[in-house]
Amino acid sequence: MQEVAYIFPGQGAQYVGMGKELYAAYPESKEVFDKANTILKFDLMKLMFEGPMNELTNTANSQVAILTHSVAALRAMEKTGHFIPKFALGLSLGEFSALIASGCLSFEQGLALVRKRGEFMDAAAAKNPGKMVCIMGMPLAQVEELCKGIGGCEIANLNCPDQIVVSGKATNIELLASFAKDKGAKRAILLEVSGAFHSNLMTPAKDKLEKEIEKITFNPPQYPIISNVTAQPAVDPQEIKRNIITQVNTKTLFEASIRYVVSQGIKAFVEIGPGAVLKGLLRKIDKELAVTNIEKSEHIATLTVPQVSNPL
Repeated sequence: MQEVAYIFPGQGAQYVGMGKELYAAYPESKEVFDKANTILKFDLMKLMFEGPMNELTNTANSQVAILTHSVAALRAMEKTGHFIPKFALGLSLGEFSALIASGCLSFEQGLALVRKRGEFMDAAAAKNPGKMVCIMGMPLAQVEELCKGIGGCEIANLNCPDQIVVSGKATNIELLASFAKDKGAKRAILLEVSGAFHSNLMTPAKDKLEKEIEKITFNPPQYPIISNVTAQPAVDPQEIKRNIITQVNTKTLFEASIRYVVSQGIKAFVEIGPGAVLKGLLRKIDKELAVTNIEKSEHIATLTVPQVSNPL
């Protein structure tokens, strides 16, 4: 068995048809989807399998859809016994999938929290309208100076080299995008999102989610969770709670999280859930990293362990 780190995707990975093959092919996956419909009290499966896309993209819906797909793929994959997870982490929302994978939360607990998280973020976005922009090809210090000079902008995501996502008030973000291009950025892409995620504009959502999380007992994880906000491992349930609460209105450190895992001798990763966005990010972080995607039934049926070209 291969020692690996599990990685889970965040919001934006949703698409119409997601998870449909898993539902048909694996009883373990079907059980997850059926549970999701029961817990949420609406037909999430129909929305995931048939759309419409605009409804699926809604924050409150996309987050539970991505979590459900990720856990459905995980449960089917676990039966193969191919991997020994040494760490788990996710991009933003994906950290909840990591908590479920590690046994820190049950699927039922995680799904209910994520539904509320999405609803709280939607409400915060309506109260404090904002946007996000991805700046490419500009040093972090220079982006930080732009944020400081314009005001109302914050670093939101540090996902990989030369890719910095900034959140803030809509007009400020538009101004920052224009200035960044003038100052030499390769690209400044306004993202198709409903709010200024991972910024102070999400503080109302963070405060509401904290109250919900404090009602739940988190279990010690079976293996360390790499936190988005610290890029360090956590095994203490109270620390994990603090991290997942703080994450809502604080920047995520995905690149630093991956580099920590690599520093611990792990260079093989399993991306579990919809899409292959994280695989693309890992290629930019370190070309020697090996990534296996677990998204569809065919990926599990033909599963092979990721091969590291130059092991540590």
